[in-house]
Amino acid sequence: MQSDQILSFSDSNSFLLLQSNLVNMKALILVGGFGTRLRPLTLSVPKPLVDFGNKPMILHQIEALKAIGVTEVVLAINYQPEVMLNFLKDFETKLGIKISCSQETEPLGTAGPLALARDKLLDDSGEPFFVLNSDVISEYPLKQMIAFHKSHGGEASIMVTKVDEPSKYGVVVMEESTGLVEKFVEKPKVFVGNKINAGIYLLNPSVLDRIQLKPTSIEKETFPKIASEKLLYAMVLPGFWMDIGQPKDYITGLRLYLDSLRKNTPGKLAFGPHIVGNVLVHESAKIGDGCLIGPDVAIGPGCVVESGVRLSRCTVMRGVRIKKHACISSSIIGWHSTVGQWARVENMTILGEDVHVCDEVYSNGGVVLPHKEIKVSILKPEIVM
Repeated sequence: MQSDQILSFSDSNSFLLLQSNLVNMKALILVGGFGTRLRPLTLSVPKPLVDFGNKPMILHQIEALKAIGVTEVVLAINYQPEVMLNFLKDFETKLGIKISCSQETEPLGTAGPLALARDKLLDDSGEPFFVLNSDVISEYPLKQMIAFHKSHGGEASIMVTKVDEPSKYGVVVMEESTGLVEKFVEKPKVFVGNKINAGIYLLNPSVLDRIQLKPTSIEKETFPKIASEKLLYAMVLPGFWMDIGQPKDYITGLRLYLDSLRKNTPGKLAFGPHIVGNVLVHESAKIGDGCLIGPDVAIGPGCVVESGVRLSRCTVMRGVRIKKHACISSSIIGWHSTVGQWARVENMTILGEDVHVCDEVYSNGGVVLPHKEIKVSILKPEIVM
């Protein structure tokens, strides 16, 4: 039997409803499972709570949903739900939106969670609801998607994004003028199009009648059926998009995200003689003299970056200390870790929580599990247990 574990918060402010013509619009975020591709970071917290751009991944999505008037978000969870619930409790006042968690006792794929959460998603309004994959980072053009969905009159809308190498993905073949989806082609060997599923959907409640409570794929089972009835439409996502579920794409996603901040809200970025390109620095972080920071760097709360440090294309998470003259590039430094003096960390090195790299140590692509001390250089990419 499947079971639900629910924790709800609501905001007394009614301005969300005033902002939107929609009544009780809801969203489901597919939180998923173990986050193995982002280990060792996901050994400390569930993947949606891993920091990205100085806030947990999932907060980017919840804030975007709130901004366009969504009043309730359902999180489909099957791993460490109690950690997620405690996190939501801590952020209760910041979220200002009702949250309910639907807990899977077994993995249900990408469609099964909709059936499990059916009672939370359905109400008397008949309004469509959003479904988002928690790995996806973008500018979330949700308002435009609502207008698109209302205009075509179909049963479901999906966001698609253009890619350079469509042969790596499942391609969405669609009418360019209307957005009507014709078919899906998995990893085509011959070019049929360059648009792929971006993991953001807007669905009429009737879609729930198509999904049974069992492990099911919305991409491979539900959407092709709707498309065959000419009721599925695709909107090309404006702006950037990235699935940040693995380290290489996480680093690329950070570059795209910071570039988006530069275009839309440049005041959020750091500036000064020691800053190169797009850099995000939390107000509580401290940076010493003679540093060179950037491009494409995020420095989290409570971090201490000592003098003469060089950082580029990296994330430095909450409570990290980078000692004098260390150099970090193309890497992720987990919470409360330390990088020693004159140490060099590069080539997609991932430090888990509370990892301590000693002075003058070199890491070339090391993936280091939490609570380790690294005294000897890591000369080639390897996992340090």
